[in-house]
Amino acid sequence: QVQLVESGGGLVQPGGSLRLSCAASGSIFSLNVMGWYRQGPGKQRELVARITSGGSTAYGDSVKGRFTISRDNAKNTVYLQMNSLKPEDTAVYYCNALIRSMWSDPLHDYWGQGTQVTVSS
Repeated sequence: QVQLVESGGGLVQPGGSLRLSCAASGSIFSLNVMGWYRQGPGKQRELVARITSGGSTAYGDSVKGRFTISRDNAKNTVYLQMNSLKPEDTAVYYCNALIRSMWSDPLHDYWGQGTQVTVSS
């Protein structure tokens, strides 16, 4: 079994910063792409950022220049540094990872339980 455990969400004022963390644990042979998605009230889930095991990154248009994704492969952990936060960034943020549990397994898509980020004065 594989678990993704997120931390770091909370309430922050507009213009503030937060750092999210997501640690993968369990049966992990290889950890491919890791990323963050979010779902705001009444909205569809959308990509925030993702990063490959080699460090290549991609960002959603609305967060480019404000958010930075990084990972620590030794710790199977992905981070999301969020700066210049806006009220429209308010959402539940979900960690996502493509993981191969055994060398012979296909890649499986795993999700964390989500962490709430609220940007409000």
